[in-house]
Amino acid sequence: MKSTSGGHAKIHPIAELAHIVERLKNGGKVVVHCHGVYDLMHPGHIKHLEAARGQGDVLVVTITPDRYVNKGPGRPVFNEHLRAESIAALACVDYVAVNSWPTALETINLLKPGVYIKGSDYAAPEKDITGGIVHEREAVERNGGRLHFTDEITFSSTELLNKFFSVFPAQTKEFLEKFKAAHTADGIISAMQKLSSMKVLLVGDTIIDEYHYCRGLGKAPKDNMICTKFISEERFAGGVLACANHAAGFVKEVRMVTCLGTEEDKLEYVLDHLKPNVEPKIFTRSDACTVTKRRFVDPAFLDKLFEVQFFNDHPLPPEISSQVRGFLEDTVAGYDMVLVSDFGHGFIDDKIIEVLCRKARFLAVNTQTNSANNGYNLITKYPRADYICIDEPEMRYAARDKYGDIQAAIERIAKDMRCAKVAVTRGHLGALVYDSSAGFFEIPVFSDKVVDRVGAGDAFLSVTAPMVAAGIPMEVVGLMGNLVGAFKVSIVCNRSSIDPVPLYKSVITILK
Repeated sequence: MKSTSGGHAKIHPIAELAHIVERLKNGGKVVVHCHGVYDLMHPGHIKHLEAARGQGDVLVVTITPDRYVNKGPGRPVFNEHLRAESIAALACVDYVAVNSWPTALETINLLKPGVYIKGSDYAAPEKDITGGIVHEREAVERNGGRLHFTDEITFSSTELLNKFFSVFPAQTKEFLEKFKAAHTADGIISAMQKLSSMKVLLVGDTIIDEYHYCRGLGKAPKDNMICTKFISEERFAGGVLACANHAAGFVKEVRMVTCLGTEEDKLEYVLDHLKPNVEPKIFTRSDACTVTKRRFVDPAFLDKLFEVQFFNDHPLPPEISSQVRGFLEDTVAGYDMVLVSDFGHGFIDDKIIEVLCRKARFLAVNTQTNSANNGYNLITKYPRADYICIDEPEMRYAARDKYGDIQAAIERIAKDMRCAKVAVTRGHLGALVYDSSAGFFEIPVFSDKVVDRVGAGDAFLSVTAPMVAAGIPMEVVGLMGNLVGAFKVSIVCNRSSIDPVPLYKSVITILK
């Protein structure tokens, strides 16, 4: 079949392309299908597509839409329209479409190509960290097609983009060059995948985050009050729930210990919003509601207008505290590590802390300073820890040092708490990580856009704590933590948790 002249004329919506392919197949044509991101067109792509064209009569190419390109900060460099036009400009390509899904599976099932083409770098399925090539082969063969691997000259779009189109400032590029001299993406991913055998006990405060989306109307005529129009609302599983879901993507098992109020709808919500490998142990207190933070948000730019908090931060009733301690006494020793997410909302008292510090084989702790506990929830209320993960203001509160050298403050707190590993997050300045035997490492920030900062520290803690417990070097811990942070700030509140596969793709991207 003769290709339609002109690049734009080759580009069709995916549903329309499906009808075109069906007509071609009914006419006896062998339809060949390629799929990818194609962020930077290079000779390797051209050779690959020309070889693909030789496997049949018509070549169709689908590309991953921008919203599903999980290759790290600043990617894709070229938007889906430019990428589609670049592919369509090639003489060997007959039709182009932007995919509607995260992977090629739905597209394969829709188009049912006679031949599906991948490059030789996918010939060894065990090297594909997504596992996608196995499912793609199954889909192709189930629909009567065959999988073919081209063996042409290869280049890396990612490597070329890093070299000539880097989205990072000079300081970050310099850091990455030094980091690559000591660490490889394959080594980091392999170490991360070994976390899948770990059992983690997670203890902390449950928080239900509510976003009530409103549009501002202006000042009320008779009162000094801003009026808004309600649009919609959304609930998120926050606090220890978010930490559990983040950690569950990387480890074998998470046992989550927390406390709720007596509201049945909140209990049902919590149970419905935990990953399958999170096993909850929930205590209830009749003298308090489940901690809920209701934020009123302008949806246009996600500007937060104000917040109402529902909580009772008085210490646990003695009988509930006793039950929690009894459970921990019997349980803690059976886990590889204990991760404490302490928001200072009344669940974790001094007696519970004593049990955790005495029984945990490895203890990772975060104590959050927030508007409800400002100055009262310091990391120093824990006599010991193996890993401390807090932000810089929280470290300065604990050290009682507002303007002094932050490294000196970290060393002093680490010594007082007999803690060998510390991570201090610093917002746009990145992170500062400390190993008592290796010293300090400054890790730059990798985020190129910020949608919502809520929960970024929880994600950093939840992924890095198992890494530290497994003995992964702190420089690597810091880099992975900041990549996690970059993913998290692009997500509204805790709408989704950190997925290992896009994270690993991001590691590959920045270290090529």
